[in-house]
Amino acid sequence: MIRVLIVDDQALMRAGFRALLAAEDDIEVVAEAADGRQGLELARRHVPDVALVDVQMPVMTGIETTRHIAADPALAGVHVVILTNYGLDEYVFDALRAGAAGFLLKDTEPAELLQAIRIAARGDALLSPSVTRRLITEFVARPPDRRTAPGFETLTRRECEVAALVAHGLTNEEIAGHMVISPFTAKTHVSRAMVKLGARDRAQLVVFAYESGLVTPKGAQT
Repeated sequence: MIRVLIVDDQALMRAGFRALLAAEDDIEVVAEAADGRQGLELARRHVPDVALVDVQMPVMTGIETTRHIAADPALAGVHVVILTNYGLDEYVFDALRAGAAGFLLKDTEPAELLQAIRIAARGDALLSPSVTRRLITEFVARPPDRRTAPGFETLTRRECEVAALVAHGLTNEEIAGHMVISPFTAKTHVSRAMVKLGARDRAQLVVFAYESGLVTPKGAQT
């Protein structure tokens, strides 16, 4: 059973999410909160598998909530999915850096939302190739500001290669095919790279790969 926490300051949105999720046999809504601080408290109380967190809320924003969850070792298994009306804006980019597993627009189709929750619960990032391309565009639009993640220098050649492929939006299976290795070996390389860089999930691995210069967006200034 996938245990979900809903954090949104709009009661109507919370009710809609709860009704949708309650109809699924493998998903359970364990709690809901009207602001980030309450959401953080409920996350610590219930330790859900997935937290759906609105990006803009009173008292504590979704980014702050995500940052607190990511920094708490007791919540290492909580995967934050940011909800937004605004697409890939500065708020969402900062949320990914803070530790979010990915993001969804609030007008996402119900089936896509359910799929996203199941993906996040597995520990995978919500970064489809189209989303990754938008992330790359964001990096290209920024002035050069490379920041090497702690542990980056400890990556092996193979780990650097898989991190770059993850940054291009490839799945473990696609990485395996590209490198002519087994999916299990690909997953192992990805996991080791994440551990060394302190990345909670693949979303943060993508951010670290670009910020560290491991992958340079085409058209970016170096």
